[in-house]
Amino acid sequence: MNRTLPLILAVALFMEQMDSTVIATSLPAIARDIGTNPVTLKLALTTYLVALAIFIPVSGWMADRFGAKRVFRIAIGVFVLGSIACAVSNSLLAFVLARFLQGMGGAMMTPVARLVLVRATPKDKLVSAMAWLTVPALIGPIAGPPLGGFITTYFSWHWIFLINVPIGLAGIALSGRVLPEFEGEERARLDWTGFALSGLAASGIVFGLSVISLPALPPAVGVMTVIVGLVSAWLYHRHARVCPRPILDLSLFANHAFRAAIVGASLFRVGVGAVPFLLPLMFQLIFGLTPFQSGLLTFASALGAIAMKFIASTTLRAVGFRLVLIVSALMGGGLIAVNALFRPDTPHLVIIAVLVAAGFLRSLFFTSANALVFAEIGDREASQAATISAAMQQISIAMGVAVGGGVLEVSSYLSGDALGTDAFVNAFVVVGLITLLAAVPYFSLPPDTGNAVSGHRRAGLAAPAGKAQAAE
Repeated sequence: MNRTLPLILAVALFMEQMDSTVIATSLPAIARDIGTNPVTLKLALTTYLVALAIFIPVSGWMADRFGAKRVFRIAIGVFVLGSIACAVSNSLLAFVLARFLQGMGGAMMTPVARLVLVRATPKDKLVSAMAWLTVPALIGPIAGPPLGGFITTYFSWHWIFLINVPIGLAGIALSGRVLPEFEGEERARLDWTGFALSGLAASGIVFGLSVISLPALPPAVGVMTVIVGLVSAWLYHRHARVCPRPILDLSLFANHAFRAAIVGASLFRVGVGAVPFLLPLMFQLIFGLTPFQSGLLTFASALGAIAMKFIASTTLRAVGFRLVLIVSALMGGGLIAVNALFRPDTPHLVIIAVLVAAGFLRSLFFTSANALVFAEIGDREASQAATISAAMQQISIAMGVAVGGGVLEVSSYLSGDALGTDAFVNAFVVVGLITLLAAVPYFSLPPDTGNAVSGHRRAGLAAPAGKAQAAE
């Protein structure tokens, strides 16, 4: 496998994933400079998520129509332009529009990067390639808050966005040299009705869940927005059944492996989406740590994520997709629940050990699930698979933050006290149990599912053959 290819794609995804969280600790400084308050600015930042939700569904069509390599490079360029616009913004409206432009670029980067990787990598090398691609996506959200705080404290918040410029330009240049050419295909016109309904469905659900987890607007606004999104999703489902070339081909869910990969990963991401929200909050409000100290602690899970990529291929080759996904989902959910046992006097080494193990299992799960998405579908369906996977990713992460925040609010309301330790215990137990449910879709998979990608069957056949030869 040419490791340069997934590394270039991974750097672009790291930039996009980190940027979505890096400004969390810089909100007061940005709000002060552009003349607004942090709560209003935090709500305005959801425009980035809305842009992702709107434009992810069309990314597959764009890649098929104009060529995946070309679309990927243009997406990086749009993201860089949005970053520059954010850095020079001097008003709330300008900042919101700049973030929306960034989101348009980010919406194309993630699914198209996966598509390029799948089309350029032999199936028996896909797990190794996915391991390189998965690690930055997991590290980015964890590294974002402490990095944002460091840049804002010692430099200026403008550099949070300007640092994307050299990275993006290098990505455009290197991808132009390394990525293989994928010519566009002549295909049916864009499904405009599907584009409108899918965009309204995804953005309504993501924005609504974000509002529910934020105190800036009444929760009723978020609930109504989610309802609009769900109704739009139902209307899209009816539309896709009669449209000859829908923008999102839901018939892929008839594939057992694809369906299990999407459903299981979505449930798992609810926990993964909640933990980066809950842990720093608990470390700062309950443990009394500074934002930088809590950021250094949560970054420990990145060490586990990095370590995983060295053994992902070997593990899947030894036991196959089914067992790896079941075990990593159960153990990963259990370790999320273990966070409920942390107390202010818990040794930091114990916390770090738990977070490293959690990061390892989380990375192993997503590497396996992301590879399984493409394991048993054809190359022509790969763009649809990448698009559906990316859209579900955004929805499930937003749901995780909403669930975590919702449990904290309900616990605090029922107890009649301010946010305390019990509220965080309840939140970690609930999201841990939801994460455990991610194992359920994989129990019904045949043991040999995805063996062409994992190499599990070949490993099993090679051993008897080697013994037979030794006996001769």
